[in-house]
Amino acid sequence: MIQIKNLSKAYGELTALSDVSFNMDKGEIIGLLGVNGAGKSTLMKILCGVLVPDSGEVFFDEKPFDENKSEIKKRIGYLSEDNPLYDDMYVREYLEYTAGIYHVDKKRIPFLIEQTGLQREYKKKIRELSKGNRQRTGIAQVLINDPEFLILDEATSGLDPNQRESLMNLLKRLSDFQTILFSSHILQEVKGISSRVILLDQGEIKADKQIGEIGSIENLFHTLTNENNS
Repeated sequence: MIQIKNLSKAYGELTALSDVSFNMDKGEIIGLLGVNGAGKSTLMKILCGVLVPDSGEVFFDEKPFDENKSEIKKRIGYLSEDNPLYDDMYVREYLEYTAGIYHVDKKRIPFLIEQTGLQREYKKKIRELSKGNRQRTGIAQVLINDPEFLILDEATSGLDPNQRESLMNLLKRLSDFQTILFSSHILQEVKGISSRVILLDQGEIKADKQIGEIGSIENLFHTLTNENNS
């Protein structure tokens, strides 16, 4: 279990997160929903150790993250919104490079290529890939160390409908083995894949519901969207 307790983070006068608390269990796909600027990326960067909160704590199996960071980070896979990749590398070459960083047996790479649907792409240079296959390569990279917890920040950003559906199906398969937290500002994406939805707005949790209760979140999300666009 992952426990997030009273996380707060500010950038100068701007409050990015305010007293955020929730738990995540193994096998959950949690959609982190919110308009741009809601605090989603800040929360995700804290959960993977890129940022340090101003206050609050994160626990993995009751172990404090800040006291066991090196050990716990090995159990996390994080795909940032910009998905940085080495364009001059071939897909398989890049995955082998990443495996070397994590000291992972390269025999795992063919499995990841198949799991992420890159069988026709792994001999290509990354710069030659479509946006969807770049995202798949990014996900293969974050799976290289077989993490228990996947953090995917706007993983479907820029994808066409077919690419988006394909990626969502991949995440559903991965949830058999991993806990997944993915962020989106698109309600339909969250509805289509999540077992649970957390609605974040201006750094605060406005709702935390199972997918069967999505109706109450839909109305609130549309209200918040209209307020932010007005």
